[in-house]
Amino acid sequence: MAILILLALLFLFVVTLLAKTVRIVPQARAGIVERFGKYKQTLPAGLNIVVPFIDKVRYLIDLREQVVSFPPQPVITEDNLVVSIDTVIWFQVTDPIAATYEIANYIQAVEQLTMTTLRNIVGGMDLEQTLTSREQINTGLRGVLDEATGKWGIRVNRVEIKGIDPPPSIKDAMEKQMRADRDKRASILTAEGQRQSSILTAEGNKQSAILNAEGDRESQILRAQADRESSILRARGEGQASQTVFQAIHDGNPDQSLLAYQYLQMMPKIAEGGANKLWIVPSEIGKALEGLGSTMNHLKGIPEHVEGPKTRVDMGSMEPAKLAGSGALAEDELAKANDAVQAAIAEAAQAANTSKSAAEAAATPAPPADPEAPPAQ
Repeated sequence: MAILILLALLFLFVVTLLAKTVRIVPQARAGIVERFGKYKQTLPAGLNIVVPFIDKVRYLIDLREQVVSFPPQPVITEDNLVVSIDTVIWFQVTDPIAATYEIANYIQAVEQLTMTTLRNIVGGMDLEQTLTSREQINTGLRGVLDEATGKWGIRVNRVEIKGIDPPPSIKDAMEKQMRADRDKRASILTAEGQRQSSILTAEGNKQSAILNAEGDRESQILRAQADRESSILRARGEGQASQTVFQAIHDGNPDQSLLAYQYLQMMPKIAEGGANKLWIVPSEIGKALEGLGSTMNHLKGIPEHVEGPKTRVDMGSMEPAKLAGSGALAEDELAKANDAVQAAIAEAAQAANTSKSAAEAAATPAPPADPEAPPAQ
């Protein structure tokens, strides 16, 4: 039994001895070995053998790039405004021995150095420069930190300012200023838009007025040309009509009887009209007809009787063969027409005399009867 206990204790000692002798270091790590409290060596990544109970792996240093975000810190600007700035730092351990023995806590040291350097840089800027000069602040921080942490075995790769928060009152003032600036730009843009709109509207009205004037001018020109051509054509038509009528009258060889007949035809037109309620035949119509006849007898170029055949207008009452048969038939028809005209003139004269006598009798009161006067014939 005692032998079994001894063997068990021996096995346990061997296992512990192997555990103390063989050390495995992960990738991107470095092990700091101390012998009796003094630095002995640095173990690389992989399988390593140390002297058990004499050598001890004191620190295991991470050689990868690390990211550390520091909480917001109050910083006073040049114009005495307190702003809160939080930063982010990317760093990497390049010397595990210096990072272990040159500084107790290099992360805390980097944080404090960052805050002091940030206060120093931002203290020389006003608020406007602080808000717009992030790249300048980042470059200044990186330069100072890289120089200070070099002896610690640390390399600062990058420094970024994550946020800059001014006081609430300054935020309100900045928002008001920004709102006023935007309102000003909006007003300027609105005014420019209205100006462009007015200019375009004026140009459009100008072009419209020009086009309307050109259209009116062309319309007046065309209307004047149309009126001129219409007047010319109307004058030509009236001239041709007058020439045709004049030529027709001369070709027909008119005499005094035809003119008297035309005068009788014009008399009913005198009585036409809605205002003529009563048409009085003048008592001098007979004398007028006689004077017209005597005047017509003395008109130059119009004979009292025309010798030779008369040219008549075919009204469709007779066939062309009968009119063109013989000269004796045409003379008989012309004689009948002249007789009809003379009969119409005589009836008109008689009617005029009768109307005159009636009118005089009606207008003149009858004188008192004279017993000594002879009886009227």
